[in-house]
Amino acid sequence: MTFVVGENCIKCKHTTCVEVCPVDCFHEGPNFLVINPEECIDCTLCEPECPAEAIYSEDDLPEDQSQFLELNEDLAQGWPVISEMKDAPADAEEWDGKPNKLVLLER
Repeated sequence: MTFVVGENCIKCKHTTCVEVCPVDCFHEGPNFLVINPEECIDCTLCEPECPAEAIYSEDDLPEDQSQFLELNEDLAQGWPVISEMKDAPADAEEWDGKPNKLVLLER
């Protein structure tokens, strides 16, 4: 099992989760974070830290977000590791909870 960053992270990109990760398995893209499933040790520390509630255990990933498991794995291969918290985008709160953000994902 691994943890997965889901759609609500797109354009919210809070980084409080990366601060608690003991193995630095988060990778950063322009407007989204992903978890490398090969590096994740399933410690569960990141999930409660996400203010956008965008992190799921693989077993609890909503069916409508199932494509994010593969998306996390693929994007983690090319994006750099992030291990320190950064400021969220200025408009992050405006994007929190908005549906259908996958089309806004910048690769």
